[in-house]
Amino acid sequence: MSEEVWQTKDGRRRVRRDPPTVEDAVLAAQGLSDDVDAQIEIVMSLMPVSAEAARGAVLRMGQRKETSRVTVAGRAGVPRAVVVERRPSRTAGVRLRASAGYRGRE
Repeated sequence: MSEEVWQTKDGRRRVRRDPPTVEDAVLAAQGLSDDVDAQIEIVMSLMPVSAEAARGAVLRMGQRKETSRVTVAGRAGVPRAVVVERRPSRTAGVRLRASAGYRGRE
């Protein structure tokens, strides 16, 4: 862990930089492959660890439990496109009120 400190007009600012861990490499490997042996190879390529240490970390963290995959059934042989849009949440803000001079559309 290293820290970088510098002065600004508002005071001291610090940024903490943590080096990646084997657990970070395992999470990345799980995102790239479902095969345990492939995950071990990916962990070994990302971090300077032995095959035994990588295997232990992969098996210890296990497979992901989340199900974030979406399957869309369609006609056979026809590729389907799925577009997911995220709408910003509505916040309870200032409500617009009609003033005395504003009557709205009639």
